[in-house]
Amino acid sequence: MRGQGAEPEVVDSDVSTGGAVLPPQAARLSFDAAALADNWRALDRMSGKAQAGAAVKANAYGTGVDRVVPTLAKAGCRQFYVAHWREGPAVMAHVPASMISVLHGPANDAETAFALATGLRPVLNSGQQVERWRAAGGGVCDLMVDTGMNRLGLADRDWGDALNTLEIDTLLSHLACADEDNAMNMRQQALFSQAITAIRHRRASLANSAGIALGSCYHHDLTRPGLALYGGVPRSELDGVIRDVVAPQAMILQTRQVPAGATIGYNATFTAPADMRIGIVSIGYADGYLRNWSGRGVFCHEGAVLPVIGRVSMDMVALDLAQAMQLGEGDWVTASYRLPDAARCSGLSQYELLTLLGQRLHC
Repeated sequence: MRGQGAEPEVVDSDVSTGGAVLPPQAARLSFDAAALADNWRALDRMSGKAQAGAAVKANAYGTGVDRVVPTLAKAGCRQFYVAHWREGPAVMAHVPASMISVLHGPANDAETAFALATGLRPVLNSGQQVERWRAAGGGVCDLMVDTGMNRLGLADRDWGDALNTLEIDTLLSHLACADEDNAMNMRQQALFSQAITAIRHRRASLANSAGIALGSCYHHDLTRPGLALYGGVPRSELDGVIRDVVAPQAMILQTRQVPAGATIGYNATFTAPADMRIGIVSIGYADGYLRNWSGRGVFCHEGAVLPVIGRVSMDMVALDLAQAMQLGEGDWVTASYRLPDAARCSGLSQYELLTLLGQRLHC
């Protein structure tokens, strides 16, 4: 018997399968690299004299760092943003550390040491982080100032001359309401302009995806698109400019003949109004296709529309195959997942629709 607290046994994967080849997954995420590159180029053009960077935090918003970062680098992107230090190495596998900024900054000595050892650039967000960076010997950094969001960044009362001893590459702030025509946008821009005057830096960056669409006074030297890179449309000015990049796809596990009056799925929320042919598809809320889609979602196959019927389960959904009676076990269908439309249908934000896509879709 293994004693309490003992390390678990590690089973070699080759031994566990007996050398057998692991079958392909039954759910996946389609990925259009050309659309991603086109989206970045469009946002870079819209940024005017500024250069467009790219937010690739949260595994590139759920779409996969290992395919997103090389695509963007090839398109011309030279600045990448992650949230956590542990996200840095995955991006460093494709671009130099000097191109990567870590938005959450060095929260302790271990994170400071990691920044200095790897060359990842910290975004300093508080007086404590500024002092921690100085005490460790410092070097090139970014600095976040708060212009009204009250999330991360130094408040204007802390924009003293002492900050000018820092070697600041990029001075940043973040817009709170860029996806709306809100007076706060101009207030933040005006305060950020004061920070630009008060704090020595090489580049200034304020605009996210929606901020790019607000116009040239928000662009400064560097923009930081995120959502729109991956197909999101946070403002109407981007509609028709931004292309879809990803969509969940899944295999049909089984087809069934369901008689009129029979119920389908958990809690019997759907009753067949007539005899139906349905498909049970290998995707569910464990993959990020959430229960919000129950009775609302749609899958497609070669132009046929296949509504989701009944409750979305952990690993399966049921589809009405009336428009594609030829489909059978092993055939693949694609979720209708254009982000602005999907957000209106599901009640989720476009950000949630991307970042909640499950790890199983990337296996």
